[in-house]
Amino acid sequence: MPVTHGFNHVATCTPDLDRLIRFYGEAFDGKVTFEMAATDDHPRMAIIDLGGGAALNVFEVAEDTIIGERRKMGGRGPIDHFGLAVDSHATLEALRERLVAAGAEIGEIQRLGGEWSLFFRDPDGMELEVCAHAVD
Repeated sequence: MPVTHGFNHVATCTPDLDRLIRFYGEAFDGKVTFEMAATDDHPRMAIIDLGGGAALNVFEVAEDTIIGERRKMGGRGPIDHFGLAVDSHATLEALRERLVAAGAEIGEIQRLGGEWSLFFRDPDGMELEVCAHAVD
């Protein structure tokens, strides 16, 4: 039986974060649950709750840095990474140890808004994330 509970979010890039927030708010009643201003080493971002445990993590970047043609199958490049969902912080901690044992390049568990987050790279160098809802 898989240890994950499916997908937690999709991360994508946009040249206009405010426009995307408005669109998902208007079209899907999406709600911004976390927003972070740009820093020297991280772009401005927002997490948009789409319901059912699914979210978009959207990063605002310069349009000329987004690779790919969004309207062409096979040419869409703005998807940055995907996040897998687990049921608890304890499971996330246990999974971190499993990832280390499997040889993943690993980050630290951190709190991002209402989520506990762990980034890692798989053997191909692909960056992925595992998340657990934070319980306050």
